[in-house]
Amino acid sequence: MSDADDFSPGRGDSYGSRSAFAAPQRLPRLHRAVPVVRAVSNYDGGLLRKDILAGLTVGALALPSGMAFAQLAGLPPVVGLYALLLPAIAYFLLGSSRQLIVGPEGTTATLTAATLAPLALGDPTRYIAMALTLTFLVGVIFVLVWILRLGWVADYFSRAVLVGYITGVAITLIVGQLAKFTGVDITGDSALQEMVSFFENLDTFDLDVTIIGLVALAALLLLRRFLPKLPGSLLVVIAGVIFGSIADLPAWEVPTIGDIPAGLPSLAMPELSWSDLSALLPGAMGIFLVSFGDIILTARTFASKHGQHVRPDQEMLALGAANLASSVTGGMPISASGSRTAVNDESGAHTQIAGLVGAGFILVVLLFLTGPMANLPSTVLGAVIVAAAIGLIEPHEWGLLSRLSRVELGITAVTTIGVLTLGVLQSLIIAVALSFVDVVVRSARPHDAVLGHVSGIGRWVDVAGHPDATVISGIVVYRLDDRLFFANAGRVNRRVQEAVRGAPAPVRHLVFDGEDVSNIDAPGVDSFGELIDELDHLGVELWLARARQPVIGALRSSGLIDRMGDDHVHDTVEGAIAAVERVLAQG
Repeated sequence: MSDADDFSPGRGDSYGSRSAFAAPQRLPRLHRAVPVVRAVSNYDGGLLRKDILAGLTVGALALPSGMAFAQLAGLPPVVGLYALLLPAIAYFLLGSSRQLIVGPEGTTATLTAATLAPLALGDPTRYIAMALTLTFLVGVIFVLVWILRLGWVADYFSRAVLVGYITGVAITLIVGQLAKFTGVDITGDSALQEMVSFFENLDTFDLDVTIIGLVALAALLLLRRFLPKLPGSLLVVIAGVIFGSIADLPAWEVPTIGDIPAGLPSLAMPELSWSDLSALLPGAMGIFLVSFGDIILTARTFASKHGQHVRPDQEMLALGAANLASSVTGGMPISASGSRTAVNDESGAHTQIAGLVGAGFILVVLLFLTGPMANLPSTVLGAVIVAAAIGLIEPHEWGLLSRLSRVELGITAVTTIGVLTLGVLQSLIIAVALSFVDVVVRSARPHDAVLGHVSGIGRWVDVAGHPDATVISGIVVYRLDDRLFFANAGRVNRRVQEAVRGAPAPVRHLVFDGEDVSNIDAPGVDSFGELIDELDHLGVELWLARARQPVIGALRSSGLIDRMGDDHVHDTVEGAIAAVERVLAQG
């Protein structure tokens, strides 16, 4: 006989009155407040070299994308560079992810433009001032979420909605660059309207601009495909600067990005007014929601890869501080950069120091290398945005959703269409609503099963997947694989009655397997009482097996256990079946 078979009560240890669950181990206060301190606790020269190399690579990628996304947001290119300095330092100090890179991104830039364009009324000075206020407001929202400890909400973001939203934003980014690529005058508040405007104004098409843009885009895509470890965006931008310095672009009427102010940004609080804050709040909430999902998803993905752990609430504080830092240094709203984070990880980054080195790279550019950048054709930055947008589209995710669930695929498609037709901000509201609808629908239609016994493996299994499983005549074993609560209580009762009607022989007893019913609310308790009455009306006796303590406690408090009888509650399905068979044998 094995030790397991030889086990008997009283042998071994006992918990006594102590909880079986130990409290989470708390890190030292300094490690909680400044996670990078823990990350560098076992630091050495080899790891430092890896972080420096990764940081330089990320900085090279951030330079062109920062300028490009600033232009996408309707802001001067230098604003994107400012958003890569102090915000990166803030995340270096407060971020719990060792690989995550923050900065301007396509989705936040698109939302920024969508928020500011209707409010600035064509005034460039007001546009920049409101951009700083918007960035400040986004930072405040992140800090408030951190104070309220709402990071757990990230667990409720639907993957289907996220895939659809990102796909729609990617297409919107591409359509939004048609003007830079072709010289065509384009207007519109959504991607669909911009496409219509593009075809209506083809008479303004500029072949020179288009050729330069297409060559830059082809170079970016080829470098990504065949030389992925090279900083393709930086190489293309350098080539664009050289070309712009040699060629007579003004004679060709090819626009350039113009002069970039050299030096560091000044520190100044944005001008705040209640009217501006209230007008910007919906846009700030939209940027927060997108950034919230991006940072948690990206940080968790790379932490899981390395066996690390990120704290959602700490990430809220870090992004809040980063956006506040951006607002006081002339920057723009920032978020997690999935592409630069991936490059950072592939380059061997070990700690948050890589992000700090990347900020140092941008600092050197701002101090010494802004002069030549004025000759860069705007269409080259457009190509950088289009290449980044193409990388956001994930056909394999659509394929996976189509194989797993048509409902999720439909939600993804609706979200994408909403982005393209209604605009980014409006579709964001729809996307969030669909996330909650998806959760409710899943909860309202939980998985359940009628069980049969397979003697070869000694288990009770779903008869739908095991047609050879044995069912006992006159007895149905029903299992619910979710909590029993207001959203699914009525459906569960209907499913139980359908299981009784679908049995191969008349049913006199039903065993409710409650092993996977984690909880039950007041409507669930009421519904369970109705189920007892409905089964009694059908001449079927209800038995309960493997119910968890919270469920047993709720049913006992409501008097339903007394109605059933304590002898109808069992610890195992086998015990319930044996009791039923004794009743059948007696009568």
